[in-house]
Amino acid sequence: MLAAILTALIPLGNANAERNWAATLYTGRLTDETLGNVLRADFSMEDAYWVGLGLTRRIYTYRHYFDLEVEGQVNKFFGDQDNWEFDFLGYVRWLPFPWDRYLDTSFAAGAGLSYATSVPEVEVQNQGDSAKFLGALSFEFTFALPSIPQWNLVAGIHHRSGAGGTFSGVRSASNGLDIGIRYWF
Repeated sequence: MLAAILTALIPLGNANAERNWAATLYTGRLTDETLGNVLRADFSMEDAYWVGLGLTRRIYTYRHYFDLEVEGQVNKFFGDQDNWEFDFLGYVRWLPFPWDRYLDTSFAAGAGLSYATSVPEVEVQNQGDSAKFLGALSFEFTFALPSIPQWNLVAGIHHRSGAGGTFSGVRSASNGLDIGIRYWF
């Protein structure tokens, strides 16, 4: 429904036009496990949700193989965790998949910094420790119809971490799953 509303408000224009900026609206939910367990699909969901907005800038494309991007994110948490979070990440996005002519797909991995306005309660509850300022990782798949490549469905993993003690001596923090919609302009 959100895609239908946004499609009506934003003209589609030339589907092949060069678009280097994107806005993403997404929502997610925190898990109770480490990143390794989330990747193995061995986790339960917490009663902690977020809504976020991201602004992405593509800064380099190597042929049709990969993009380099930067993204700023603003997230508001609800439920058992009530804080704002601000993230800045750099991404490498792999572009070619064999089925792209039917469903244009990409995979991105990003790393950067995360700042929470208060020490996140769920991180302390699950890991025993946390801090306002931590590292951030993000992994995402995007899917787009080739006829409207500027519209993407985004699904990913959102990770905040002390990077093994690098940030404030924190060893781990939180992981969440998110889904959203992205528009390239």
